Amino acid sequence: MKKRNDNQWIAIYGIMTVLLIAIHYLLDLDFFDAYDEYIPFLKKLSLSLFLIGLIFLISRIISKVVNNKTHLEGDRYNLLRIIRFLSIVFSFTVVISFLFESFYASIVSFGLFSLVVGFALQAPITSFIAWVYLIFRRSYLVGDRIQIKGFRGDVVEISYLDTSILECSGDYLVNDRRSGRIIRFPNSLILREEVINYSGSEVPFIWNETPVQVAYTSDLQFVEDSLLTAARTDFKNRYPQLEAQKYEKWQPAVYFRINANAWMEAVISYPVEPEDTTGRRNRILKHALPVLNASPDKVQFPEGAKR
Repeated sequence: MKKRNDNQWIAIYGIMTVLLIAIHYLLDLDFFDAYDEYIPFLKKLSLSLFLIGLIFLISRIISKVVNNKTHLEGDRYNLLRIIRFLSIVFSFTVVISFLFESFYASIVSFGLFSLVVGFALQAPITSFIAWVYLIFRRSYLVGDRIQIKGFRGDVVEISYLDTSILECSGDYLVNDRRSGRIIRFPNSLILREEVINYSGSEVPFIWNETPVQVAYTSDLQFVEDSLLTAARTDFKNRYPQLEAQKYEKWQPAVYFRINANAWMEAVISYPVEPEDTTGRRNRILKHALPVLNASPDKVQFPEGAKR
């Protein structure tokens, strides 16, 4: 769909630029001598529209190349935003040049206008500067799961002034599933708050852990082996292409601890995609608990004096 839209707009802008430049030169024909007083204005207008059309034509061609060559969604989104912004800036410069007699006058007027607007719109300008910071610093990209000032969710849009995320957890959930609500916050927030990006250096995984309470009299080695088997089986079923590569850094691990109620806990630590934390925990437990329950002589769960 994106490729089709790019092709359509390239054709539209291409036809428009050809027609406008043709009109610009056709106005020199003797046929239009009767309208001499309007010719300079029309020629300037047609040339300005031609330049604007050319700017958007070039931006669409570059956008098509970016869509075809860039595979990461976040990088593609940022590049397209930059291209769109530059095309608007260049087009605005052409419009200013059309309104004023000289390019120098247009630059001066634009500078004065920017100075006045800068005082009146400090908050939006700060958010725009933060957007530029985001583009180059890459604190987060579209598709990343982030947390900032108590908000947590998946980034779906990074506009020039604000960021939109699909909320996870929230007021009505205690798991990591999307709540269905959209949170929008100004980009300027990242300049004064810490940003936690769950899509970190070990993409596509973060680490999670799930505790299982067992009695002190349990066969701890059997419990550990059962949990590791459950985690590895789920990983193999869900990521067969990664399992074949046998990455050591993504191997699950089990450790034991005493919780606040003086029970023994076997804790399975495993890699998980940020949006799959609840699902992966459920799959591991559904695989491990029947195995543990099937061996009551080796595994006792906390009850009575066995706590």
